[in-house]
Amino acid sequence: MDEVDRQIVRIMQEDGGISSAALGERVGASAASCWRRIRNLESDGVLGPVVRLVNRDAIGKGLDVVCQVRIKSHERGAREEFEAWVMAREEIMECLSMSGEWDYQLRVVVADVGAYEAFLMRKLLNHAAVASTASHFALKRIKYTTAVPV
Repeated sequence: MDEVDRQIVRIMQEDGGISSAALGERVGASAASCWRRIRNLESDGVLGPVVRLVNRDAIGKGLDVVCQVRIKSHERGAREEFEAWVMAREEIMECLSMSGEWDYQLRVVVADVGAYEAFLMRKLLNHAAVASTASHFALKRIKYTTAVPV
């Protein structure tokens, strides 16, 4: 990636819907050149699909919960089955496999504490692989970004 590619990636992380012409003006290149560069960045796996970010509060999903999970077994099959279950849960926005005391860290987005309690008690804690959990409720979002430093 050269500097123009880096500029394109920075700008597209802020506005994925920017036109090639507007992008070209900002990076000092032609619209056609920007279009080709974007296609190359996509084929190289640098740029993924264009999506729109949703205001969670506006759709009634304003509660952010960080949930740490300890599993009963670290055998490959048990991990794979749990991870497949996580992938199918729409309220789990992010799942990280962790080092240290906890095996996984989940970011769960729900409407309110009652919705989280239902998810935790009826779904997560009923999963055969789960030994224990710890939940942490976000009081306020201080910083949120999807942009990766380039």
